[in-house]
Amino acid sequence: MEVIMNVEEIMAAIPNRFPIYYLDAVTEFEDEKHITAVKNLTMNEDFFQGYFPNDPMMPGTLIVEALAQAGSLLILKSEAFKGKTAYIGGINQAVFHQFVRPGDQLFLNFDIQKIKGSVGTAKAWATVEGQNVTECEFTFIVGDKTQQ
Repeated sequence: MEVIMNVEEIMAAIPNRFPIYYLDAVTEFEDEKHITAVKNLTMNEDFFQGYFPNDPMMPGTLIVEALAQAGSLLILKSEAFKGKTAYIGGINQAVFHQFVRPGDQLFLNFDIQKIKGSVGTAKAWATVEGQNVTECEFTFIVGDKTQQ
């Protein structure tokens, strides 16, 4: 697995920070239309401590958030949206096929389907060992950064 972007480079591009930062590397960029990012899961993740602690699994909402972060990175790396921020406008048809557990390597895929102005749609899916664990569709909105 070739790493195209590491944690430091990703954090320079998107605003997410601990405890809600879920990308460890980028392994694939294609024509500003597709990205594959990776999240390596360890038992040290804070959510494993409280979400079914006797049967630890990553909450589905956080898998969707990780997919959104990968998509945000793809969107914000495009020349058209430099210096902007990507927001989730909608999540549709989210399906969770299997659990994601400590020790898993979660591959996060995001394909832009259409962009019109500052609004777009995308298909996203997450895999572990080549098996789909989650899939959904996003509507995203690109806007100015909020003041912090």
